[in-house]
Amino acid sequence: MATTSLLARWIAGKRTRFRTAPRPPRNSSTPILAEDWQSGGFGLYVHWPFCAAKCPYCDFNSHVSRQIDETVWRDAYLSEIERVSAETPDKVLNTIFFGGGTPSLMSPDLVAQVIDAARRAWRWSNDVEITLEANPGSVEAGRFAGYRMAGVNRISMGVQALNDADLRRLGRIHTVSDARAAFDIARGEFDRVSFDLIYARQDQDLDHWRRELRAALDMAVDHLSLYQLTIEDGTAFADRFKAGGLRGLPEDGLAADMYDLTQDVCGAAGMPAYEVSNHAAAGAESRHNLIYWRYGDYAGIGPGAHGRLTLNGQKFATEAPRAPGLWLKKTRSGNGETERTALGQQDQAYEYLMMCIRLSEGLDMRRFERLLGQPLDPDRLDHLVQLGLVTVDGSILTATPSGRTLLNSVIAELI
Repeated sequence: MATTSLLARWIAGKRTRFRTAPRPPRNSSTPILAEDWQSGGFGLYVHWPFCAAKCPYCDFNSHVSRQIDETVWRDAYLSEIERVSAETPDKVLNTIFFGGGTPSLMSPDLVAQVIDAARRAWRWSNDVEITLEANPGSVEAGRFAGYRMAGVNRISMGVQALNDADLRRLGRIHTVSDARAAFDIARGEFDRVSFDLIYARQDQDLDHWRRELRAALDMAVDHLSLYQLTIEDGTAFADRFKAGGLRGLPEDGLAADMYDLTQDVCGAAGMPAYEVSNHAAAGAESRHNLIYWRYGDYAGIGPGAHGRLTLNGQKFATEAPRAPGLWLKKTRSGNGETERTALGQQDQAYEYLMMCIRLSEGLDMRRFERLLGQPLDPDRLDHLVQLGLVTVDGSILTATPSGRTLLNSVIAELI
């Protein structure tokens, strides 16, 4: 049950921009269902670890550096793509995601070389989604045109707030005007643009959040990632909170009301939640993140990147060192990974459940049973149905709106 506990803590309150799940413990490594990953697809995650400044709420693997030799990073990324593709020659690539850090600090030429390497390494699906995360403060029209020419076809923008005072509180270096201008530039270059907002901020009430959310929807965005502010250990916000700072954070009841308001406003605007924290117009869902939530395979390259790869019928969890210098050193020796752990049947079944139950489409209990070798406990399942927290339609198990607000408890009951 160690895996269950670790994953549950990781899921709880995360701003599900979803880097990757934590490494499970070593346990049974029985090869099962060699092609199960195909139910989710195959993607490539590329981590660029650098930012112009470290945000006080951020617990992602990001670093501030004034001098970056892109040639060194190009060689490392291309080396890792070549290594992983040699192990996965028969996979068809569905998505590429440049995350960070702030990937919009990468030159378009470096992005193009990584994409070209991936094109050489794997067969591609007919409609590969290639997403690049961008911060409004690093957006330039020429740079975005360069990303489009490199092959990027989707932008995910870290706006975080449409209020200058709150942007300053969040440690962001851009203004609302910068964000709107950056969004207009992105919309001029790309058909698909998403942006993130954080709510349940200091001194924020329901009316403020309603106005801000409607302003975001009025910008003709087709995808929104909407996360409640969480105080993560190891961040500057955590230190301030422990010292009695960060006054004005909403109580749990108000935060829950904000979540409910989010569902109502976005649903009415034609952008319902397809995942707990992600809303999209029909067809605009993040295909890369769906690979995670549908428990597909993905290669993770870059400092701190995790992956899930099925090799010769066995699913493995992979992990790279977080320190940029150490990762570069390891790539020069031929392998950027520090850990590769075989996942047992329980690990795979529980990871699938924890990821897929976040989706409005629900999870297939037959797939869970194939992974675990036994079905979900019918008494526990019936108990959750009676409480109105889940529904069962044939083999599909779905969390209800009430169940989504208590998702960790639902997961704990099921496993």
